[in-house]
Amino acid sequence: MKVLRMRIGYPCINTSVGCKSSRTFRLKSYSEKRLKETIRDNLDCLGKILRFNLRHNILFFRITSDLVPFASHPICKFDWQGSFGKRFKEIGDFIKSCGMRISMHPDQFTLINSIDSRVFENSGRELVYHAQVLDLMELDASAKIQIHIGGVYGDKEASMRRFVERFEMLDEIVKRRLVIENDNRCYNLRDCLKISAVVGIPVLFDVFHHEVNSSGETTKEAYELFTPTWKREDGLPMVDYSSQLTSDKRGKHAETLNLDIFREFLGKTKPFDFDIMLEIKDKEMSVLKAIEIASQDNRFSLAKKHPS
Repeated sequence: MKVLRMRIGYPCINTSVGCKSSRTFRLKSYSEKRLKETIRDNLDCLGKILRFNLRHNILFFRITSDLVPFASHPICKFDWQGSFGKRFKEIGDFIKSCGMRISMHPDQFTLINSIDSRVFENSGRELVYHAQVLDLMELDASAKIQIHIGGVYGDKEASMRRFVERFEMLDEIVKRRLVIENDNRCYNLRDCLKISAVVGIPVLFDVFHHEVNSSGETTKEAYELFTPTWKREDGLPMVDYSSQLTSDKRGKHAETLNLDIFREFLGKTKPFDFDIMLEIKDKEMSVLKAIEIASQDNRFSLAKKHPS
């Protein structure tokens, strides 16, 4: 049986490789030619980022939602899936050969519990796009799409019920990948667990959001609650990690990794296996520091050598 081990990563942007995989353009400038060029450039940059990550034992990465601009917009009639299917598969093969893990996180306008049915319809299309990206890479169900529960709209319980109802209406390719995350204002860990118990999807634990919007659990208690929501096919539980930016309003992410706090975090979570996404401003720079610390932890996974 394959033993899964802790991986550490960062979201979307690498500050070292000299390109972005999230290049886009204005809607009024849309053309099929420009879309093709942008997708090609974004996929090439994603390949560079992943190769950088491999060289530095960074085995967890969140792919930008802007990889294919306007993919879920009605203006996009281009068959990007067919035209770039081979390139997506090549990237997926690289990811799998190195033991990497991938996730995606649609923007804050993806709200399946919105009281506006049009917002839900748009959100459904956006989630299908994200699932198609991961499916084209032929990644298994451990490649997740994370979202927040959404808004409260004046009635939290009704909004949670609406999330459950809307979840059942989503495409199956979305359901197998969707995870919900506790947020820093509306829905805490306990709220996510209630929904998870009904719809059967995993809860991604955001450490910093739990500090800002706690449901009362200690770190150990929180891990005992959310980790069982992850089934074997879901992969290791996923955790978003950051800390408070000093001398600023509460709830703002730190600019760089606080090494002492991160060491303490690893110590508190010692009995548990999970993958860590660092949501810290300096991206891969903090991940490299985190990996140096985690290399002393027997839970941490080293990169496989990729065949040349």
